[in-house]
Amino acid sequence: MAAAAAVSSTFLFLAPNACSSQTLKPPSLVHFRRTASAVAFPRLPRLVPVRASVAIEKETPENERPETFLRSADSPHGDAAAAPTTVRARFERMIREVQDEVCAAIEAADGGGTFKEDVWSRPGGGGGISRVLQDGGVWEKAGVNVSVVYGIMPPEAYRAAKGEAKAAGGDSSVKAGPVPFFAAGISSVLHPKNPFAPTLHFNYRYFETDAPQDAPGAPRQWWFGGGTDFTPAYIFEEDVKHFHKAQKQACDKFDPSFYPRFKKWCDDYFFIKHRGERRGLGGIFFDDLNDYDQEMLLAFSTECAKSVVPAYIPIIERRKDTPFTEKNKAWQQLRRGRYVEFNLVYDRGTTFGLKTGGRIESILVSLPLTARWEYVHQPEEGSEEWKLLDACINPKEWI
Repeated sequence: MAAAAAVSSTFLFLAPNACSSQTLKPPSLVHFRRTASAVAFPRLPRLVPVRASVAIEKETPENERPETFLRSADSPHGDAAAAPTTVRARFERMIREVQDEVCAAIEAADGGGTFKEDVWSRPGGGGGISRVLQDGGVWEKAGVNVSVVYGIMPPEAYRAAKGEAKAAGGDSSVKAGPVPFFAAGISSVLHPKNPFAPTLHFNYRYFETDAPQDAPGAPRQWWFGGGTDFTPAYIFEEDVKHFHKAQKQACDKFDPSFYPRFKKWCDDYFFIKHRGERRGLGGIFFDDLNDYDQEMLLAFSTECAKSVVPAYIPIIERRKDTPFTEKNKAWQQLRRGRYVEFNLVYDRGTTFGLKTGGRIESILVSLPLTARWEYVHQPEEGSEEWKLLDACINPKEWI
């Protein structure tokens, strides 16, 4: 997720303790269907060490939230308090409203936990608000971050944000020079305690690049990205269908092709290549989106972000108090291990954030407090755990 975690500096974008008595089986004894569609996946970013210090300025803690993190030149008539008119200003206003709405809903569902908030800025403009609720009644860890970032992308970070071929304009032999950029986004990962309550991730971002430093006069580029995806440890079909219906409803308001297109994109993106399985049960995901009207894409991103609470909170209310066993908890932790693997190895937003010197606490807030790895673990064929793993290997059409 290109700017995702970096922006929330996906976070990202921008990730539990009992022993199972189940006998471990070698992988050859448990068979899952692997469909042909599970073969081709989009190219994943190559990790390249760079000097992050050249990218963006060090953040400064702030005691109060400012009206805006935009530079004065990006605010209407230079007035930060004026009604937002530019896409940059309106997107910032939207993500800050969504942060407030989601945090209020999370605290209400928790019934006692409250978010810790950190506000930070940078001398040259930009900043963010990081909020984390940890060890609550319902939530093991819930992070909801917004950020507005100005900086210079090293070539490696630009390729992580856009993908090698796109960064070179389709020519892999072309290497981009340092690129001035603007990024604004909201990124959130919500990890409940109860293994029957699903983890949720969402991230919505707006990105602009100015002309590369070695190509003055080149046109400014912009794009939107984001998505909402659902990662349960156990499958309750009514929950999965409710979640996917909410994504489809948001998409259908703008283009009936969006849901099937972005659902497949989500299934492909959240693929853990070294495991041969997806992180969860999907949702929607899109990136580098600029082939529609800019106003339409701003409205679409807003609709998707505003649909998070009704898509997710009713499921949490149904599952947060469900009794569970140590075996259930151990399986949840194993699946969270997969979550960690994807975020640290493959996620575009996380790699972008690390390469641009983003705020490390915000980038890694997506990781759960605890996770688990067992040697050659395989669930018993036909078990509820097996059914979840099968759905992660072979994505389904839920609605």
